Amino acid sequence: MSTLLSCGLPGRRAERKRPNVLFLVVDDLRPQLGCYGHKEIRSPNLDALARRGTLFERAYCQVPVCGPSRLTVLTGIRVSPAVWNSRGMKASFVSMPAWFKSHGYYALSLGKVFHYKMDRAGDWSEPPWRSKNIYGKVKGVAAKGNWAEYNKNRLWHNPESGKYINPRTGRGPYCEWAEAPDDVYEDGMLAERAVKTLEMLARRKEPFFLACGFWRPHLPLNCPKRYWDLYDPKKIRIADNRYRPKGAPPQLRGSREIDSYARVKGRKKTIPFHVQTRHAYYACVSFVDAQVGKVLGALRRLGLEENTVVVLWGDHGWHLGEHNFWGKHNTLENALRAPLLLAGPGVPAGLRTDALVELVDIYPTLCDLAGLPLPGHLEGTSMVPLLRNPERPWKRAVFAKWVNGAGTVGTKRYFYTQWIRKDGKRAAEMLYDHRVDPEENVNVAGDPKYAKVVARLRRFLAEGWRGAAPGKVR
Repeated sequence: MSTLLSCGLPGRRAERKRPNVLFLVVDDLRPQLGCYGHKEIRSPNLDALARRGTLFERAYCQVPVCGPSRLTVLTGIRVSPAVWNSRGMKASFVSMPAWFKSHGYYALSLGKVFHYKMDRAGDWSEPPWRSKNIYGKVKGVAAKGNWAEYNKNRLWHNPESGKYINPRTGRGPYCEWAEAPDDVYEDGMLAERAVKTLEMLARRKEPFFLACGFWRPHLPLNCPKRYWDLYDPKKIRIADNRYRPKGAPPQLRGSREIDSYARVKGRKKTIPFHVQTRHAYYACVSFVDAQVGKVLGALRRLGLEENTVVVLWGDHGWHLGEHNFWGKHNTLENALRAPLLLAGPGVPAGLRTDALVELVDIYPTLCDLAGLPLPGHLEGTSMVPLLRNPERPWKRAVFAKWVNGAGTVGTKRYFYTQWIRKDGKRAAEMLYDHRVDPEENVNVAGDPKYAKVVARLRRFLAEGWRGAAPGKVR
């Protein structure tokens, strides 16, 4: 095991207090941020975090949906798309908060960290906290009924929103702005709670592991009006590939989650809808950026920044009208690629790397940065050696799974997906050459010119993540 803090400093481990960990997860956040080159986005706090730490250009989730992706990160195991609750996992594991707690950390969960509030509740030092009990209290099982039914959990704060209800689901509109302070929305409440929690933790002697899970920009795309006002709808550029990828098999589908809200039906392919939905998404990103800024500001004000490792990640990507898709729930790049930022002791400042990394790598990386041993069940790779030497050879591929037998392998140049039927036979394939087609507009899996590439990626996928780990020779 490598440990960055002890590298070249024999005998000094006992002299240093183990670093704190601030673990920030943002729901449905794709790398649509200023620090990722999207200058139209107002994300000053995340951009500042990137400047004082390391930005991973090519980080990928293992499952393009909230629950299984979070389980993968928090358990260190590559979870099946069907598993949303840790009780459904067959492999033995120790969760990340439980591991840190067992090594002397005070571990707290605020907001949406595990998908279900009470999943692994005993792994934290205190019961998990949420501003709203959307996902039930008992045994980690979701509460019966529709969590986004209008206005069951006070998700909407503009009175006009109540005029638009989806008759099929009872849900309100997919987006809104409201003349309201930040703290009427759950992420504003979370930021206030996190600041108070940091003030408490600053008085404790043991190191802390504080996890904060922000909800937006998950649907519904609701936030205070001042964040909408940051953007001029006349200047919002929409996707120029608003069509299905040529040659894509029928197994490739867009998410239907947005259809469960009001003011969507019949509008999804229209330019006004594309503009408004991007506007809403951008506003929610800026809203969350401001809440993260409050937490990071408190960390700095309390004198905790220097000895706190900060990790910020999105649980998967999100389509913003590309191919007329909205949301996640497929194996295209826009659904799988996620933002990942690291800062703090042991992390180089101002570093950007395009090495292939996976969200499952977060668990071993945080252990290494904290000087903890690695539990034996982990299926990711610590990124600490990459932080030391960004030019070193690294993973040859990343891996993801989705429903209906879909498995994906991505390399620096290619992204390949195959669907396997229950009888074990291959049902369909997709291959995108990112060098010539970065927007994934043409499926070339059936092109004879790519036959050798397809064969190689089939083999990669069959061998799995162990065959693509750093140090493996092909």
